[in-house]
Amino acid sequence: MKGKKQLATQEKYYLVDVGLLNVLTGKERTTDRGHILENIVYLELLRRGNKIWTGTARNAEVDFVCKTPTGDIEYYQVAWEMSNEKTVEREFGSLEKINDNYPKYLLTTDSFTQDRNGVKNLNVFNWLLEL
Repeated sequence: MKGKKQLATQEKYYLVDVGLLNVLTGKERTTDRGHILENIVYLELLRRGNKIWTGTARNAEVDFVCKTPTGDIEYYQVAWEMSNEKTVEREFGSLEKINDNYPKYLLTTDSFTQDRNGVKNLNVFNWLLEL
């Protein structure tokens, strides 16, 4: 992964209370479910004690690169749902381009998930309920 930067220097911002987003932007943001879900996953990764970055590799962005409290590396991609083949290719593709053996996770709201080329596709609600 090239260009790892701490989230504080990125153009993406994550809020402790996603309701504040409506106040800051002055509009209803419920249609932007994917970004809200990404914000929730960020907060949970932070709560679990991870150090978090975003990562880019060859025209692909990985939502979160995490260093766990035990020093391991994990990659996370977040998508609301895998509704079409273009979305499937984009979300899995970002993680598949990473050539190392660290765990790679794709978190979605889909009830039926499928793993692909070493990338574990997990239901985000079940993941959030893990200890």
